[in-house]
Amino acid sequence: MKKTVSLKDIAAKVGVSTALVSYVLNGKMEGRISKEVAARIKAVAKELNYSPNQIAKSLKTNRTHTLGLLLADIANPFSSQIARIVENEANKIGYTVIIGSSDEQVDKSRTLIELFLNRQVDGLILSLPDHSEEIVTDLKEREIPFVLLDRYFPEIPCNTVAVDNYAAAKMAVKHLLDNKKSKIGLINYDTSLAHLNERLRGAVDICQGNEMVGLVRLGHIQEDVEAALKSFLANNVEAIFFMSNLLAISGLKYLNKQQIAIPEQLAVIAFDKTDAFDLFYTTITYINQPLSELGAEAVNLLNESIKRKGTNKTVYLKAELVKQNSTAT
Repeated sequence: MKKTVSLKDIAAKVGVSTALVSYVLNGKMEGRISKEVAARIKAVAKELNYSPNQIAKSLKTNRTHTLGLLLADIANPFSSQIARIVENEANKIGYTVIIGSSDEQVDKSRTLIELFLNRQVDGLILSLPDHSEEIVTDLKEREIPFVLLDRYFPEIPCNTVAVDNYAAAKMAVKHLLDNKKSKIGLINYDTSLAHLNERLRGAVDICQGNEMVGLVRLGHIQEDVEAALKSFLANNVEAIFFMSNLLAISGLKYLNKQQIAIPEQLAVIAFDKTDAFDLFYTTITYINQPLSELGAEAVNLLNESIKRKGTNKTVYLKAELVKQNSTAT
């Protein structure tokens, strides 16, 4: 077995004390010793393939430099993209990320969070399923650093990073109204999750009563989307606003099967993008969420919370409307 390189080995080769090697490799002696000596210590550490003992380091600092990222559904393109962004942003500031997916289950969320905490993560980034208020309240009471990402609970003050869903939905429907589409069908999940209900509230407010709403149960997406579309088409709606990318995929499948021409017979907007849209015969107008900013803000806010507990900061980011052929007049 290959011998583990220690600070003592580096010190012996350079001809300095072990303490000096430790200070240099931990960035504590900058400006207090010659650049040549510091450079020599770092070069020898690299030459010997020195790797710091993270367990020993965490015992000294009471930090493991790991974060737990809980996603509601890793199969959702939104979640998988967010996971990559959070991991990249965390790596920039020296953190490793452990990732779990709750599959939209509260009990599984609890289990994964306790697993993260047993691994002694320094903090949590959470995208929680419906009815998770008790989890959030418990984490606050235990003074565990965490940030809610995308999904939030307005009645519980805590660190939150999300899109301004109300404004984004209003922007989408305004685009339809500007294109002379006055009768609009809105398809959303049947949920108490605030971010989805804010989308519906924004859309309904600007429609001013001239809309139809279809609510979809989580375990019956294709069935409920089709039922809503049948009702909409029977009532001569002129446009459909799908309030998530997965709802849009299900809806576009059905509309294609029914040979509904888009945009000639029906205009379509989706909230959030997915690569699956590229397989459709026409380009889809969509609300583009600022995923890179969401991930970066979540990591930075969590890092701030780890350093200074007790923060309750909410960050709302603006989405943009990407106009394509599915809403062309």
